[in-house]
Amino acid sequence: MVQVDTGEQTGQGGAGRRDAASGGWRAGVRRAISIGTRPGPWKRGLVLAALALLLGLLMLLHARITDRGGLGSLVETFLPWFGLFTPVLLAAALWRRSASAVVALLLPVGVWLNLFGGLLGDKSHPGGDLTVVSQNVDADNPDPAGTARDLAASKADVLALEELTPQVTGTYEKGLAKVYPYHTVLGTVGLWSKLPLSDTKPVDIETDYGPLADTKPADVKTAYARALRTTVATDQGPLAVYVAHLGSVRVFPRNGFWTDSRDRNAQALGKAIAAEQNKRVVLLGDLNGTMDDRAFAGIASQLHSVQDLAGDGFGFSWPAKFPVARIDQILIRGVQPESSWVLPATGSDHRPVAAGISW
Repeated sequence: MVQVDTGEQTGQGGAGRRDAASGGWRAGVRRAISIGTRPGPWKRGLVLAALALLLGLLMLLHARITDRGGLGSLVETFLPWFGLFTPVLLAAALWRRSASAVVALLLPVGVWLNLFGGLLGDKSHPGGDLTVVSQNVDADNPDPAGTARDLAASKADVLALEELTPQVTGTYEKGLAKVYPYHTVLGTVGLWSKLPLSDTKPVDIETDYGPLADTKPADVKTAYARALRTTVATDQGPLAVYVAHLGSVRVFPRNGFWTDSRDRNAQALGKAIAAEQNKRVVLLGDLNGTMDDRAFAGIASQLHSVQDLAGDGFGFSWPAKFPVARIDQILIRGVQPESSWVLPATGSDHRPVAAGISW
């Protein structure tokens, strides 16, 4: 059977081909518009870029953050940890293929390295004429005798303890007596030494303040003293040693990061150190804050952190189970730092910090 094309069939075929061509043209135009309006790598991830810049500015200008509610001190206490946001933002920038966000991340990376890059390497040196150790032994320590044994084995020449209580001071005196023939305890702080001690006295860090503070007898104040000053007799001459436990800090839902007591103690301790006549000074203690905190500007202008000068890493000491901040300090003046390290945890909620110094 022979089929014959009709004019109607031919017309329908031509119309179909025209519609197909028209549809293909429109699809091409849509693709071209889509490609032309698609954000490029510099336009993608602008929010990520803004977050990276804010992070960098936060670390760069941390000293300008208001301290209302203790916000500035809180930020500075955990300032090194802000660097952890950088790899998170970098992963997001790579996923978004955002060139602008990657470039913006150069600011927080550069600021963080400028602030803390020097702590990443090992700056310690072998040797040292004197080894000093400090630990907040924790008033609620379940095993003070074990802590005393651990500290006696630390090979420290000078050992400072904070947060002593009348109930356990005798335990530390007994546990440390064989290693340290000399010691002094004033209130809640004490110093044990292999070298003779002299000129021991409490340091007024304004634990009590206000009109009623002056009415309290000296023996009452000494009973709960939180700082002392003594002289250690070394082969190279006298060394002034301060032991201090500054006021605690608290986080309150309404009041924020409360640091009033600690800040007042820090200012008073700074004044006491400024009046010190001995050129060689070591400060050991739980300062309840990191040296990045603005509250310690008066102390940091006179003394230097052994961890910064001769440590390996950040030297975090609190809390003992998973340290996130170095609030236990060894600060010096007039002596040479050789090494700084953190000892293994004892029964306390703080880890002991140690340092080797030379003349």
